[in-house]
Amino acid sequence: MFEFTDQLGTILKLKEKPKRIISIVPSQSEFLWDIGLYSELVGITKFCIHPNKMFKSVDRVGGTKKLNIEKIRALKPDLIIGNKEENEKSDIDLLKKEFNVWMSDIYTIEDSFNMMKMLGAICDKEIAANNLVEEIEKSLGEIEYYFAGQKVAYFIWNKPYMFAAKNTFIDSVLNFVGFNNALFNLERYPELTDEQLKLVKLDFCFLSSEPFPFKEKHVAELQKKLPTAKIIIVDGELFSWYGTRLLHLNAYIKDLKKRINA
Repeated sequence: MFEFTDQLGTILKLKEKPKRIISIVPSQSEFLWDIGLYSELVGITKFCIHPNKMFKSVDRVGGTKKLNIEKIRALKPDLIIGNKEENEKSDIDLLKKEFNVWMSDIYTIEDSFNMMKMLGAICDKEIAANNLVEEIEKSLGEIEYYFAGQKVAYFIWNKPYMFAAKNTFIDSVLNFVGFNNALFNLERYPELTDEQLKLVKLDFCFLSSEPFPFKEKHVAELQKKLPTAKIIIVDGELFSWYGTRLLHLNAYIKDLKKRINA
């Protein structure tokens, strides 16, 4: 019997290494594939699009917020891997009655590293997981702080405008690469009216590509409201996926600098 504790403090007891894993979080699915769990990963969500080979070859069990419970039952998993923020508590509570469920709870880059190491241990892929974490740490250590002190509002939704404030993974990433979150005094994912937003001192507005798919028309609309701010559409995966995507953050920040200076 193997005993593990997830990031919510729940103890999980497994009789053997999991052979049939369902991952219901895109960033964690990508990580599991990248540490070599090709045959063990039997279910993912429709949003688990990276890598493409996994997306095309592994059965899908609905979306992160709307799981197909019957499909999950049919796949007979011996381990389901989820996340407190991304999955619905009602779904998780239901699944826990029938299956082994391991939950992550991630607010910082360090939390992400801990998740990867813990899953590596559970899935008997410790060496691969630790090597990947070391590679990510090396890459992140090479980031240059082009934007030190610059104030940014990170938009995640339109109508109403919603943002990533403090105590979010996005905030952790913004701070790590040198930005100051302009909404540091607010918690989690607040809504702001146009009038409230105009009172915030801003250098940049980042319009995320997900979960709301901001487009250039939204840039134009917002620029009229905030004429002095630089408004940019950014790749939401690079700021919100806590796993292998972090390997690409250094290159993305370099590209972002070029776009801003263009």
